Amino acid sequence: MDANGGVQVELELHKILIMAFTFANMKYTPLLVFQILLMVLYFIFVKYGGEDDHNIRGFEDTHVMIFIGFGFLMTFLKKYSYSALGFNWFLAALVIQWALLCQSFYHMKDNTIYVTKKLLLEADIMSATVLITFGAVLGVASGLQLLFIAIIETAVGCFNFWLVADVFKAADVGGSIAIHAFGAYFGLGVSLALKGKKTKSETAENVVDLNGPSYISDVTAMIGSIFLWIYWPSFNSALTNSNSEYQRAVVNTYLSLAAATVTTFVMSSALSKHHGKLDMVHVQNSTLAGGVAVGSVCNMFIGAGTAVAIGIGAGLLSVLGYQYLTPLLTRLGIGDTCGVNNLHGMPGVFSGILTAVFASLATKEEYGTDLTGVFEAMNEEGMARTAGDQALNQFLSLIVTLAVSFVGGTITGFLARAPFLEPLKDNEEYNDEINWELP
Repeated sequence: MDANGGVQVELELHKILIMAFTFANMKYTPLLVFQILLMVLYFIFVKYGGEDDHNIRGFEDTHVMIFIGFGFLMTFLKKYSYSALGFNWFLAALVIQWALLCQSFYHMKDNTIYVTKKLLLEADIMSATVLITFGAVLGVASGLQLLFIAIIETAVGCFNFWLVADVFKAADVGGSIAIHAFGAYFGLGVSLALKGKKTKSETAENVVDLNGPSYISDVTAMIGSIFLWIYWPSFNSALTNSNSEYQRAVVNTYLSLAAATVTTFVMSSALSKHHGKLDMVHVQNSTLAGGVAVGSVCNMFIGAGTAVAIGIGAGLLSVLGYQYLTPLLTRLGIGDTCGVNNLHGMPGVFSGILTAVFASLATKEEYGTDLTGVFEAMNEEGMARTAGDQALNQFLSLIVTLAVSFVGGTITGFLARAPFLEPLKDNEEYNDEINWELP
């Protein structure tokens, strides 16, 4: 090859490198385009809601749970803390804006959304759905895949929320059905679909397994657990309709959390293969399961003793899930990095079943004026539902949520395998170096 030919080859290589560098730097640009689209939609449809809902409870506490609680809880991976915190922030900031629109489009007045503090709270709560799904594919999905999944899931999740709240008129004040169960099984559906994302040529041999904690990363994850534990009563009680309902929700949630925590420590030691030592995975997660399990019934007249019993049941269910069910799901090809099935999925289903039980027992004599606040459709005007009808609708809302979430998650997962979303290779999983400049 002559000198001119060599120079020409070098120039072509230089052009290729520039193109690759440019693409790498611009890969998140479509998200800016989406952000601008959101801005336009807000200009067109959104106006201030005046004084409506200005004193709504729980917004600030829920905000802390979303950005600190969920974020730090997912820092347990030894080489993925930047991504856990960073993508948690990125996803939540995007989803809150998108969810506010998606949820409100079902309840517009004169083609206008009147934004209030309550709408912001509901958008915050919907973002929890996406962050639960994030936990199922933590370290396995690329940044672009996560953002793509978040946009699709928010639209599907808001549709399901409309089904639960407006079609079935189910009582789900703490979101155990429409938020926790939905997010968990949407995430497992995505995980199942992503499992086949790699070809043999993309699968590296002798890959260092980074899917595990370090001593320090487990300590930072405990920060998230403790923040979530402290603020969970606010999360469950935020959308209650009366002071008495609010107080029941706080009391029941706190008692359930406390009972789940005690049960978790006892069960973790009892099931240990290391002479009764405690497992930090259980302590970080199963201690919170009581908050999920009592979520949908926390504002009902369940009794303080029942709240404690629910916490005990949730702690048992969650620890057993981590110990036995998560390994089984892994063998079946369904990854679950954070064990969201054990913290959010099964306790959410447990709570959904409990709603049907307690709805069937609800009476006007016991609830008084709170009956309509807890069960919207069981009013005294027109075609009021009976307790049995309400129980059936509670159960149907759970079944529909499980179907919509898993099917929707599986379809979304297959779409997320598109090459332009940069699926990760085996040697890129659970590794911050792929997305971040490291010190």
